[in-house]
Amino acid sequence: MRLIIAIFLPFLLFFTIGRPLAGIICLILQLTLIGWLPAAIWAVYTLSQYNTDKKIAEAVGGSAGNRRN
Repeated sequence: MRLIIAIFLPFLLFFTIGRPLAGIICLILQLTLIGWLPAAIWAVYTLSQYNTDKKIAEAVGGSAGNRRN
């Protein structure tokens, strides 16, 4: 679902992942027809980084919870 948002409404993706300042900058970029393609690419790239960061946080959080001192 977020990938579709990233392609068609790139600025909205940034608001859904908690980066409102980037969303505003992306909206300004997207307002021009030429800037829409870079905005969409930026949003898809950011979404992939967001998903990777979530997976890393889950892996670190899950392994830290299994350790006992």
